[in-house]
Amino acid sequence: MYYLELALIVLILILITKPLGTYLFRIAKYEDMSQNGFFNSIDNFIYRVIGVDKVSVMGWKEYSKAFIITNIIMIFTAFIILIMQFMLPLNPTRAQGMNFALAFNTAISFMTNTNLQHYVGESGISFLSQMLVIVFLMFASAASGIATAFAIMRGIAQKRDDLGNFYVDFTRIITRLLLPFSIVITLVLVSQGVPQTFGGIQKAFTLQGETQTIITGPVAVLESIKHIGTNGGGFFGANSAHPFENPNPFTNLIEILAMMIIPAALVYTFGLMVNSKKHARVLFISLMVIFIGLTSVGIYSETHVGKPYTNTTINNSLGNMEGKETRFGASDSAIFAGVTTAFTTGSVNSMHDSYTPIGGGVPLTFMMLNTVFGGEGAGIENVILYAILTVFITGLMVGRTPEYLGNKIETREIKLAALAILIHPLLILFASAVTIVLGLANSHITNPGFHGLTQMIYEFTTAAANNGSEFAGFVGNTNYMNIMTGILMFIGRYVTIIMLIAIAGSMAKKTKLQPSTGTFRTDNALFGVLFVSVIMIVGALTFFPALILGPISEFLSLV
Repeated sequence: MYYLELALIVLILILITKPLGTYLFRIAKYEDMSQNGFFNSIDNFIYRVIGVDKVSVMGWKEYSKAFIITNIIMIFTAFIILIMQFMLPLNPTRAQGMNFALAFNTAISFMTNTNLQHYVGESGISFLSQMLVIVFLMFASAASGIATAFAIMRGIAQKRDDLGNFYVDFTRIITRLLLPFSIVITLVLVSQGVPQTFGGIQKAFTLQGETQTIITGPVAVLESIKHIGTNGGGFFGANSAHPFENPNPFTNLIEILAMMIIPAALVYTFGLMVNSKKHARVLFISLMVIFIGLTSVGIYSETHVGKPYTNTTINNSLGNMEGKETRFGASDSAIFAGVTTAFTTGSVNSMHDSYTPIGGGVPLTFMMLNTVFGGEGAGIENVILYAILTVFITGLMVGRTPEYLGNKIETREIKLAALAILIHPLLILFASAVTIVLGLANSHITNPGFHGLTQMIYEFTTAAANNGSEFAGFVGNTNYMNIMTGILMFIGRYVTIIMLIAIAGSMAKKTKLQPSTGTFRTDNALFGVLFVSVIMIVGALTFFPALILGPISEFLSLV
């Protein structure tokens, strides 16, 4: 039964992937998609207001510059609003202004599509900040990620240094994709009881005669874009475990699918862009094999609870229910945990800190690999990165010139690809080592031994992977952690993306090669096996020691 739920979710995703991927392809190709030019009229008005020439094109340097400058301006604006929110309107909970470190962390977090929250959602931020900072940046970060993915696809597919126009891509993605989808999901969530109001603090009287304070607000709109944009975060501190964010199993299914559909569809879009749907199919199946395999391990670990958990006085017949909501159970919680970390969303409907050692190791592994579909845009970018690395390694093994989709892989591309891959583990392991050496680990972890180490590694992994989920027992809201994770989120997002745009720009200038007998095929099962092997081997070489010291050692110490 547990695995049938996962199978149903995967089946629905497969049915959605092709039509949505085609729709995304039309957005990337600058088609209107409406009979009467409705979308174009909206976009043209926006271009006039912001002064954008929609027919101008950008090389990789211009595209990267527009991407970075736009994002930094939004980070700075969000930072100012968060510091000054105590004196701004729409603040029924009387939230105070954030201190420098927390505002620094929060602004970077939501602009980098990480949405790591070191503040209490319902009381630590005003309604104005929820709308102008949190919700706005959720749209902006998702649109930025998808826009850069489009640019990289164009660079690989085309014969000229024309990656498109960042401002046009950014606008079209919001008006044609994120905004319409968010409206539909918002209405569905409201129909299921998710609040969408500016009512603020409400008083309720319990059956025992006590008074309970309930905070409501613009919850549904935040919930919709946080999932469809693979953002994460939450209006409430309990995130999607809170009944106002995720009331029932139906909304849980909607939120799971919302996290998955765009990253999965972008794989199909990539196939259309490079005119190789077979290659996209191989990538999709390969990623799905990893996703189903690891998620199944998580489901088993949380539903089939053995020693030492059976030696307690707790009834574990329903699985490991610590830190989980009864309306979801152990299996739905484990599926949600797998989806939110594989697709790099960061939303949670249970507390990962309460998972079994192996069950908690699964979401940690997804974030360490950081390429099992991944988040909006950044996910397919990492997939392309590993595909290039696979072609290069296999080319060296068999003595063939490395070629990827008609592009010769040379020194410049492989250097950039290697650096982009190394940045992720370097950020995680370096930050963890520095924190231990400085003696700061014990002041942030809440459990001794192996579990405490897992808590710390998880925090830095979720920041570097731009995921945002947390091992709930970890103490993150300190000046040190706010600054450190803020830096990790910034580097993990922008350095990697710019390197990939540079690779695309380099490929765009190359003469496209025609397939020959010496070309290593990327559209068959052999490539899929090698692609999965490279992902797993690179992951094992870089992160297996950390996993040994954390969740695996904790598991072995308990059996």
